[in-house]
Amino acid sequence: MSDLRRALIWGLFTLSLVMLWDGWNKSNGRPSIFSPPPAVGTAGAAKGGAGDQGAQSGAGVAAATAAAAAASAPTVVASEVVHVSTDVVSATLDTRGASLVELDLLRHQEDGPDAAPSDAAKNVRLFSRKTAQVYQADSGLLAALSTDPALPNHQTVMTLQPGPLKLQDGQNELTVVFESPEAGGVRLRKSYVFHRGDYNVQVRHEVINAGSTPLAPQLYLQLVRHGELASKGSMFGAPSAFTGPAVYTDEAKYQKVDFSDIQKGKASHAAKADNGWIAMVQHYFASAWLVADKLPREFRTRIEGSNLYSVSMLLSLPSIAPGTTYVVPAQLYAGPQEEYKLAALAPGLDLVKDYGWLAILAKPLFWLLDKLHGLIGNWGWAIVALVVMLKAAFYGLNASAYRSMGKMKAVNPRITELRERLKDKPQEMQQEMMRIYREEKVNPLGGCLPIVVQMPVFIALYWVLLSAVEMRNAPWIFWVTDLSAKDPFYVLPLVMTASTLLQTWLNPTPPDPVQAKMMWAMPLVFSVMFFFFPAGLVLYWVTNNLLSILQQWLINRQLGIKH
Repeated sequence: MSDLRRALIWGLFTLSLVMLWDGWNKSNGRPSIFSPPPAVGTAGAAKGGAGDQGAQSGAGVAAATAAAAAASAPTVVASEVVHVSTDVVSATLDTRGASLVELDLLRHQEDGPDAAPSDAAKNVRLFSRKTAQVYQADSGLLAALSTDPALPNHQTVMTLQPGPLKLQDGQNELTVVFESPEAGGVRLRKSYVFHRGDYNVQVRHEVINAGSTPLAPQLYLQLVRHGELASKGSMFGAPSAFTGPAVYTDEAKYQKVDFSDIQKGKASHAAKADNGWIAMVQHYFASAWLVADKLPREFRTRIEGSNLYSVSMLLSLPSIAPGTTYVVPAQLYAGPQEEYKLAALAPGLDLVKDYGWLAILAKPLFWLLDKLHGLIGNWGWAIVALVVMLKAAFYGLNASAYRSMGKMKAVNPRITELRERLKDKPQEMQQEMMRIYREEKVNPLGGCLPIVVQMPVFIALYWVLLSAVEMRNAPWIFWVTDLSAKDPFYVLPLVMTASTLLQTWLNPTPPDPVQAKMMWAMPLVFSVMFFFFPAGLVLYWVTNNLLSILQQWLINRQLGIKH
């Protein structure tokens, strides 16, 4: 029975690590243990995803607007780039479609686990124009019928209106306005409103009917991104870090869409609603188009080129009379996954911070961690304080487990002698072992249940620490200057290894010599992984280990067990 208890504990521990390892592989673009990597496709081979039917005979928004632009403009008109800066972002807008094509986050540096050595001290670049890393936000108009004249879209070169491009000291708002030439009797005026200290940009679309007949166009909002996974430059990423498009509606709720499913034409998500938003999600950061008005809309995902994918939201506008203007206010969020700020922007937007299947436990744990940080002012000490609180909450369960293991340690010499003496009589040996357990009131599985009960809580906390953008560039003490990066001097992993071995010494030694050797070997093998973990995670495990050792030593002392 003691062998069964030990095997169950190690089995659960090993399974957890295997699942985490598989998640890390997928986060870093490596093949999954359980499934092959997504194929990189081309536009010609792609099929439309869910919701691809409708206007433009089911063609993707980007493809439709490109075709319309090519038909209406035989020559390519050169565009210009416009650089805009605030206290938190440096943005590049292209006059072609007034699209946001580059975005640097000035308060986030690429010196964490996602950075290559050449990126040290550079700002995180979320949107990019680089050929292999295209990621941008577009919007424009589509005619309701494919036979109607082409309308201003994200291929139309617009004119920048006069005005400042830099947020000045003492200024809380910066507005940048673009206006298109007339096309199909329509002009589109697009205004970006940047706010101090805010990653949420208000984007105002004014549809001006300059023609002589009413029209009811469609406004599309889309995010186009390369299909590479976000975490690079490290052996490990986050097990819960999803990279790809997401769609949200009040009815269908939050739906993630894998790039591989778009590639295969098997993308599944809500197709139509009168509410909802679209997003592109990656580890720590996200972008999203938000429209609060109750307008009928379609949601589409599509492959747009070689390793290039899009998610779009197509809004059906009401009839616009000649000489009038219809305004569609939208919001473009592009920044860190700060959970509570996202929740305040739109229903369900905080779900882009993916905690995996233990979100029901992870969310309250992050809330408590955030409150502790507010009191302490240091994320490292907040982690330590949270683990102390969890150990206190589970003190009774842990005490029961350690007492059971202490009693097992006390009777182990008798069990070892018994196994040696009756090794050729297994049935009699089992009966004698059960008799000893009854006499000493030892439950061989008594140390297992408390560990199983606590495991979901500690795995949830594990994911909280991996998913929290607040850990990026957050210092603890002395040499630990970034809790999301590995310990540069491996001090914490070494302490982790030593504490794990000390715990092994405090546990009952298996009577079987082979199992005894395995008990010492397995902690050493698994401890190697912690040399590459983010420092915040190792700090969590070290604190948990040290508190467990203290509690186990006190209980063993109470039971009179000597080592």
